[in-house]
Amino acid sequence: MKRRYSLPLTIVFGLVALVLALHLALPYLIRDYLNDKLAAMGDYRGQIADVDLAWWRGAYRINGLEIVKVAGDVPVPLLDAPSIDLAVSWHALWYDQGVVARALFESPELNFVDGGERPEDTQTGAGVNWRAQLEKLLPITLDEIRVVNGRITFRNFTSQPPVHLQASDVNASLYNLTNVADKHGERVARFEGRALLLDHAPLEATVVFDPFENFDDFELRLRATNIELRKLNDFSSAYGKFDFNAGHGDLVIEATADQGRLSGYVKPLLRDVEVFNWQQDVEEESKGFFRSIWEALVGSGETALRNQPTGQFATRVELSGNVHQQDVSGLQVFLEILRNAFIEAFNNRFENSPPAE
Repeated sequence: MKRRYSLPLTIVFGLVALVLALHLALPYLIRDYLNDKLAAMGDYRGQIADVDLAWWRGAYRINGLEIVKVAGDVPVPLLDAPSIDLAVSWHALWYDQGVVARALFESPELNFVDGGERPEDTQTGAGVNWRAQLEKLLPITLDEIRVVNGRITFRNFTSQPPVHLQASDVNASLYNLTNVADKHGERVARFEGRALLLDHAPLEATVVFDPFENFDDFELRLRATNIELRKLNDFSSAYGKFDFNAGHGDLVIEATADQGRLSGYVKPLLRDVEVFNWQQDVEEESKGFFRSIWEALVGSGETALRNQPTGQFATRVELSGNVHQQDVSGLQVFLEILRNAFIEAFNNRFENSPPAE
């Protein structure tokens, strides 16, 4: 009797030991495999700290993903993602929709950098086929990518003063990242997101697009409201050589691309703006005389073009041209400023209907 059961028990224990060894070794094998794939990404390279497997829910977690620029001297990574959770959608399996998954990015940070006179220090993410890299990390059709508590920054470390703009508390979802066309022969992905611009101003954005085209067809709606202009002073001082003493603003953008042809508008609105203050700007020793004169000209120009009944300064900039080479006329901007100053005030409402679900 003992001999009869000894062989099956040996096989069972052997299989259990094999599965346990595979469970312990597989995360390291996957990590090394992914790091090998991410080592060659064109202008960037990536690295993963470790991988955790969760067999019981058909998921695995990528920990400590960091993507950095290879050339130049950029002190921040393009992407810092502490945790990415990938889970199979049991709903899709149950309804025979194939094997699809959902990815959750927890507290990721995306950093863009203007290198100024050193193009090699500029970090925009260009130079990489990101769709191919995403397929290496997540080799399953993705139904949804969700971002929780993310952050997006724009920096210039070499300007005077250094620039640091950010959108915090980014919560967004990207749906229907599939290469399968619907019954109308279309592939339509949808992005919906909200954030706080400069840690205080509500920001919302919606985009519908074909995920397997080079953004030749899309619809974009973006709106940021009640921006405290003083929080933009490092940006306005570095790029415009003036700063704000007071005021708030909104920004509304609606853009559409049809086979690469761009149309739409950008509509900034400023309220109760103070750019030049004699006591603050002229008597402040850190500012030179010519800088103060320039701020006086900017301030007086804004005052002259302001819509006097509403105390609002705004313009509507038409977007046109090719999506890869936008063409905005400076004369058109100036004419729209005059139109707002002397005829009507704009508002922060979208002008067009939202994209269809």
